[in-house]
Amino acid sequence: MATTSPPELSLRALNRATLARQLLLCPAPMGAEDAVRHLVGLQAQNTKPPYQALAARLDGFRPEELSGLMERRAAVRTVTMRSTLHTHTADDALALIPLTMPARDREVRMFAKRCPGVDLDALTALVRPFVEERPRTPKEIRAVLLDRWPDADPLALTGLARCLLPLVQATPRGLWERGGQVALTTVDVWLGRGPGAGPVPPARLDDLVPRYLAAFGPASVKDMQTWSGLTRLRDAFARLRPRLLVFRDPHGTELFDLPDAPRPDPDTPAPPRFLPEYDNVLLSHADRTRLVPDVYKARTWKGNQAYRTFLLDGFLAGLWRLEEAADGPVTVTVQPFAPLGRAARTAVVEEAGRMLGLLGGGRPYDVRFGTVAG
Repeated sequence: MATTSPPELSLRALNRATLARQLLLCPAPMGAEDAVRHLVGLQAQNTKPPYQALAARLDGFRPEELSGLMERRAAVRTVTMRSTLHTHTADDALALIPLTMPARDREVRMFAKRCPGVDLDALTALVRPFVEERPRTPKEIRAVLLDRWPDADPLALTGLARCLLPLVQATPRGLWERGGQVALTTVDVWLGRGPGAGPVPPARLDDLVPRYLAAFGPASVKDMQTWSGLTRLRDAFARLRPRLLVFRDPHGTELFDLPDAPRPDPDTPAPPRFLPEYDNVLLSHADRTRLVPDVYKARTWKGNQAYRTFLLDGFLAGLWRLEEAADGPVTVTVQPFAPLGRAARTAVVEEAGRMLGLLGGGRPYDVRFGTVAG
């Protein structure tokens, strides 16, 4: 009996579906906590990107709302997907820290090779009470570890501590326009409950797959592996297959999706959106052509540094930078990858104004167009 091939989703169909899941088609009337939960966290290597990410996605977002969640410890900054720093709701942090441990295990093995003779159990037993007494800076942690292992690689030692322990960054680090140096303690102490304790069980893969698809789908197994930093997820998708829809992309790759998830018409308008560096929408698929044209795929990074980017008609279209003079206007400089027509320039200026209206604190602003980014 012949089997029918799954229906194909065009590149624009995938683009619009992903933008809808990411709240990037139309600013959502959603609170910050619900948005952080829906997006399964916000990339947070730097302190401002989570705020800029929410400003791009939410109607009427106020930075103080996310800061308030962090001050109340309803949201935290911790290492999860891809062994990178994210802002999560407290419940998600507790659930995801143990689930994403395999990604950190790979780093543990790498750091351990640079620290021969360092007993990992002893390191954990030394650091845990030290950071639980009060939040400690990486410099303080490094000093304690070097006192015990003076010949070890200092950066590898602190890397081991970061990967072996469920650490969070204590506030005021990450608060809007307040900042503070990095200071670390365990999630157990900061939230008063540990991963897997209390009412929040560790997230299982079978629970996480639908959440990934709700925020990033339709997507392949490799897409979710890219997002999470985990491997061998094919079995989880196989278990869930009866509950999922199956499509294929223009290259024939099998994609999975939730039956009731939005898949807008490919011709749905997609206004410009300003994204922070490391925005997850650009990092969470093995095949990023649904958002990043092949010709621009190497244009958003230099070394390990990511640039701020903007989308036009749903696709990556250029870079932007922000300058905040103490006694002058906030200036956004837009550098497109190709010349923009009058209508596109007007739309970009309007979106920049919307963003700065949310994040600029009422200060005057200016939008400028730089040279086409080479």
